[in-house]
Amino acid sequence: MQQKFLERAIEVGRRAMLQGTGGPFGAVVARGDAWIAEGSNEVTSALDPTAHAEVVAIREACRKLGSHSLVGCQLYASCEPCPMCLGAAYWARVDALYFAASREDAQAIGFDDARIYEELQRPVAERTLPTRQALRDEARAMMQPWLKVDPARRY
Repeated sequence: MQQKFLERAIEVGRRAMLQGTGGPFGAVVARGDAWIAEGSNEVTSALDPTAHAEVVAIREACRKLGSHSLVGCQLYASCEPCPMCLGAAYWARVDALYFAASREDAQAIGFDDARIYEELQRPVAERTLPTRQALRDEARAMMQPWLKVDPARRY
């Protein structure tokens, strides 16, 4: 772990909070000793509920590297990532994730991810967000050509 990147993530979150662009969260993507990208929470300023610091940093790092994969990179976050951001880290294939504050620390200031973590443990039919499946056969047929895509381009 590079402490300087975690310190930078905390500073990015502090700056964004003080500027009023979003909540007190920051993230940095690095490769070894090299800084690649950073992001802050932009949910309220961008009017985008997916604009969490980790997602913003991952998007910027992918653009800079010209790849959808961040293999070889590390993600540093000022706070333990929410389920969406954790999923983004897995999809980006980062090698490691480091965070400072815990999700309990975030909950203490009004950011509560516990409900989402609990929902993910429930069977689909029992979630509070009504979720139903339909047209499975049609969707599966649409997906079949993906098997012919060059494996290097697949995820």
